[in-house]
Amino acid sequence: MKHSLLACAVASGLLLAGCSQPTETAQTDTAKPATEQAAPDAQKGRPELGSFGVDLTARNEAVKPGDDFFMYASGTWYDNYVMPADKTRYGAFTGLAERSEERVKAIIDDLSKAENLSGEAKLIADFYNAYMDTDALEEKGFAPIQDMLDGFAAIETTKGLTKAFGNAWLTGTQSPIWGGMWYNRLDPNEYQLSVGVGGLGLPDRDYYLSDETRFVDLRNAYQAHIAKMLDMAGVEGAEEKAQRILALETRIAEVQWPREKRRNRDLTLNQIERDQLNEAYPGFDWDAFFASSGFKVPALNVTQPEPVNDVIALINEQPLDDWKAYLQFHAIAGNADLLAESIYLADFEFFGKVLSGQQEPKARWKRAVAQMSGTESLGFAIGKVYVERYFPESSKQQMSELVENLRTALGERIENLDWMSEDTKKNAQEKLASFRPKIGYPDEWESFDGLTISADDLMANVHNIRRFFQAKDVARELEPTDRERWGMTPQRVNAYYNSSFNEIVFPAAILQPPFFDPNADPAVNYGGIGAVIGHEMGHGFDDQGSKSDANGIQRNWWTDADRAAFEAKADKLAAQYSAYEPIEGQFVNGRNSLGENIGDVGGLAMAYHAYKLSLNGKEAPVIDGLTGDQRFFLAWAQVWKEKRTEQSMLNQLKGGTHAPGRYRALAPRNHDAWYEAFNVQPGDALYLAPEERVRIW
Repeated sequence: MKHSLLACAVASGLLLAGCSQPTETAQTDTAKPATEQAAPDAQKGRPELGSFGVDLTARNEAVKPGDDFFMYASGTWYDNYVMPADKTRYGAFTGLAERSEERVKAIIDDLSKAENLSGEAKLIADFYNAYMDTDALEEKGFAPIQDMLDGFAAIETTKGLTKAFGNAWLTGTQSPIWGGMWYNRLDPNEYQLSVGVGGLGLPDRDYYLSDETRFVDLRNAYQAHIAKMLDMAGVEGAEEKAQRILALETRIAEVQWPREKRRNRDLTLNQIERDQLNEAYPGFDWDAFFASSGFKVPALNVTQPEPVNDVIALINEQPLDDWKAYLQFHAIAGNADLLAESIYLADFEFFGKVLSGQQEPKARWKRAVAQMSGTESLGFAIGKVYVERYFPESSKQQMSELVENLRTALGERIENLDWMSEDTKKNAQEKLASFRPKIGYPDEWESFDGLTISADDLMANVHNIRRFFQAKDVARELEPTDRERWGMTPQRVNAYYNSSFNEIVFPAAILQPPFFDPNADPAVNYGGIGAVIGHEMGHGFDDQGSKSDANGIQRNWWTDADRAAFEAKADKLAAQYSAYEPIEGQFVNGRNSLGENIGDVGGLAMAYHAYKLSLNGKEAPVIDGLTGDQRFFLAWAQVWKEKRTEQSMLNQLKGGTHAPGRYRALAPRNHDAWYEAFNVQPGDALYLAPEERVRIW
């Protein structure tokens, strides 16, 4: 079974993987006492960025806003910024992520200096020390996973193979069939296991199936890398096995649904009773698969019905030796960061340099922080300290007020829609009223009672953590869902919407400049965090989130005519984004990124509406020669400033659900106020005639 989806997957959101960027003026903190950790200008009543909350030095005023709003807002920064060797992208999200990273490091350092540690503090310090003991790890080499590799090599039956697939989460390897706990989409008060298809080592099926030279070259490099890692681990016949592993993964890719199809919640809702599973999906030992996890599975949901049957056929048709080699390689790749540094660096040569364009690995302490900071690691233990040190309650209060202002704005916008009937509006307003915001941190913290961590056995620590969270999910399986759980830790720079609970969630770490600054001009906060709030609200009304009602139940609450009108607008937006070409011959997938693009365009409209309401009919002041509307849209654009390697851009286009940041910055071209604010005229590259501007929410 793959890892539990419950604690680490979210329905929709900003998602750092798809939209991370930093600001070059963002500051990083060193270890200071908690009283000194606030942004230096916060106590003085000054915004952190510029004179009103936006970094005007980042602009390139030689670029017309109507030709390239991204470069107008951030072009000087973009042209002069040099990508660090350990990065594949950099922007506003990345800057805040680095600040959060530094703060977590300061927390760990402080804990490590303390004497007589106990409880969660000791878990954190011991895990970090085990991770940083590179001498011990180098001496062990492949020893921490040798039993695993030998076990895979000794598999003699398909049943044994099936057990290994069911145990993939605990072993850190791959499985062509995965299972994880999520919520019952027809009854969010229940947990339900979902089963689907996965198992690829490259970012997306297109990497296996495209005959373009760049993908052919990547496949050749991937095969060579597989052979190299198997040979390092002492696996015989490494080159031939690498060839067969790539061929096997290609077969898996051929039967997978494209990403845009996997987004469709109507197609991925296929609930079935456990006693009917063998008849509907024969040829697979489901008992052996589920037994490895401990889940009882009275009923489940199959997200990709035909591909699951196709993969079962592959499992039975392909030679057992090929699957055994597949498991061995992915055990190495999936655990490389937990082994000797020499093994990690060999793994990095392909997955870092070749696949992503990253020239140097991150410092080991940063990798330690990343390993520890997840929801199914020690993330909430660290997050508790993070909140105490770095998150003022005043920010939570201000954020709560902004959420309610956005709720009011969206309510007014729904009421004034000319394409939606009164019946559907009533349901939409009910859903809006039911949105539950979670801000900053959980009210109930994760308990780590019973978890064992040592200071000298990294692999055992990771396995203990995996078993710990798996056992928690097994215990919860038949219990009512816990609506207090969070899918992100407080130190995560991100936000999300969970359709099953109809909740919008904003971790503490995102509530900083350039998104939110209590001392910034209101236009900036509305264009930054206000639009982020609107984005997450918008996920409740995007092409997929709109399929769930106020209670989180997946059902159609639309009239047929209203749904058709909505789909027509969504199709138009998908076509708009599909025309963007970041790399020659490689376009944004407007259909796969549609939910995020609806969130951006709609969220911006909601935030602008709320900003205007906040002015109470008065004109906003002109600051540094910029009107309130100009400051609002500039704040939005600078949130999405970013620079990427070409490889990272390709990964995003093929494997991500978000458009790259430079195209998210262009969402204002669908808003009339942007045209007026920057005098955008016909003939400008971004100009859209009024009838071509997409207005949904």
